[in-house]
Amino acid sequence: MLRRSLLLRSLIALLAALPVTAASVKPESVGLSEERLHRIHEAIQRHIEARNISGAVTLVARKGRIVHLESHGLMDVESGRKMSTDSIFRIYSMTKPVAGVAIMMLMEEGKVRLNDPVSKFIPEFKEMKVAVAQEQSTPAALTQSQSPKSYTIPAAREITIQDLLTHVSGLGTARLSDADMEKIARITLAEQVRQFAASSLGFQPGSRWTYSPLAAFDTLGRVVEVVSGQNFEQFLRQRIFEPLGMKETFFHPSAEQWPRVVTAYTRSDGALKKTENPNRLVSKTYFSGAGGLMSTTEDYAQFALMLSGGGQLNGKRLLSPKTVELMASVFVPDTTPGLQPGRSYGLSMRVVNDPIAAGQQVSAGSFGWDGAYGTHFWVDPKEKIVGILMVQTSNPDRQVDRDFESAVMQAVIE
Repeated sequence: MLRRSLLLRSLIALLAALPVTAASVKPESVGLSEERLHRIHEAIQRHIEARNISGAVTLVARKGRIVHLESHGLMDVESGRKMSTDSIFRIYSMTKPVAGVAIMMLMEEGKVRLNDPVSKFIPEFKEMKVAVAQEQSTPAALTQSQSPKSYTIPAAREITIQDLLTHVSGLGTARLSDADMEKIARITLAEQVRQFAASSLGFQPGSRWTYSPLAAFDTLGRVVEVVSGQNFEQFLRQRIFEPLGMKETFFHPSAEQWPRVVTAYTRSDGALKKTENPNRLVSKTYFSGAGGLMSTTEDYAQFALMLSGGGQLNGKRLLSPKTVELMASVFVPDTTPGLQPGRSYGLSMRVVNDPIAAGQQVSAGSFGWDGAYGTHFWVDPKEKIVGILMVQTSNPDRQVDRDFESAVMQAVIE
């Protein structure tokens, strides 16, 4: 009797330690075909055989219920270790929507406004300059080691929180070198953001859309710190990850978690080459809102399902439905210089306003974002679908994303 009691306690403890996830159901119960969902594996397998990726984990949910979660291929080519559904991925820029939600939570509390100048929270941003390329009389005479000279002029206006969320600020549009990234990982947001403020803007605020890989959203992370009185990691953990049951989303894995981190690869001459330094943003001091998080597929699904659910999941509300709707609204239309047809920009996320022009088989109004090494997610409000693709291979043409989207959407039967 005692032994049975101990076994029961152990089972209860084990179940309690499992991550809180949306309930899995039969696909047909939410209007998807189980048979057609098998085509997801076929699509991913084609890319594995073509050596476009080493492996992947895919997830599909509809109406708040997970109906597909599958691992494909290898997490490490050299050892032949198979991909697992609990593999851990560097999600890179899929961190940005998480930072966006943090800002929107503070906006709902009346502590931040979208039109607030960034200098309200970080005074060093008060008088920014804009770099202007000096015209060359004989540009053809420039050698590879030379570049056009530039000078600075005052910014026409201050950059705002909304500018940072929508990549129209002009801040940090140039990519940093690996050496710079390694230095950043050893300091704090407060130290680095002061350096961002000392740099020149790439263009006048609001005049165009140009992706800010690091500076804009790391500055937003610092705003969260200033307003909340917590460091960025603490805020995300206490206000977002813990309420959503996201136990495996973090800036730095534990010793026990490292073996589940997927090896990163780069495509080169028809082969996969191991990336030399994929952990340059993995840090215990620099909590990058632009690209520092790591996560599992099912863990990130809790975040995406919260957005799909109008700001709440499993009885935990992070945002109001109107705030999620605002995030997924078109703030920067696709007619803005720098954007592609059919793809506009909302608050921290891309919005597909015209699927035909964008070349995507999703509904108009779908929103989401990607990560540099192949991670991709989207929320389709019309079809109530969440799709997540976790890959750890540099994926510049994003064709894997498009094929995954098509495989998901062709499974909709009602």
